Amino acid sequence: MIYFGIDPGTARCGWGVIIKEGSTLSCVAYGCLEPQKDVIPGDRLLEIYTQLGKLIKKYNPDGIGVEKLFFSNNAKTVMSIAEVRGVILLLVRQHKHIVLEYTPYQIKQAVTGYGNADKTQVQKMVKIILNLQEIPKPDDAADGLACAITASQTRQLRSQYK
Repeated sequence: MIYFGIDPGTARCGWGVIIKEGSTLSCVAYGCLEPQKDVIPGDRLLEIYTQLGKLIKKYNPDGIGVEKLFFSNNAKTVMSIAEVRGVILLLVRQHKHIVLEYTPYQIKQAVTGYGNADKTQVQKMVKIILNLQEIPKPDDAADGLACAITASQTRQLRSQYK
């Protein structure tokens, strides 16, 4: 099965694609969308929508995991990330996929076994789990892969209860 993970962001939106065959996970691709900074917010959202749409169409995943918003003291940051998440959730549903949402705590727990792990621990575990030569860069791309790993684990658990 193919899993697509998304780490929403306005400056960088990380994504990762993995394949699960039995209990083995393999990395297919990963990267970051970095919309132009000097355009109006609506155009940034449109760029994220368009680019992610192409990726979802290209990889046609069986499951799509999206990181949920986390608490922040900066209301402006929360609002802009919420806008990106709204675009992503709409896009995923338009492609007829189910949205699998995870908090940062749930992703860290799934990847490292510890919900309060730091970014470095998550990145190292992504490298190990996917048998990569190096830690995926930038950080947002590693987070996208971590979200895909989480989706691959929880999707299997959910399907057992259907």
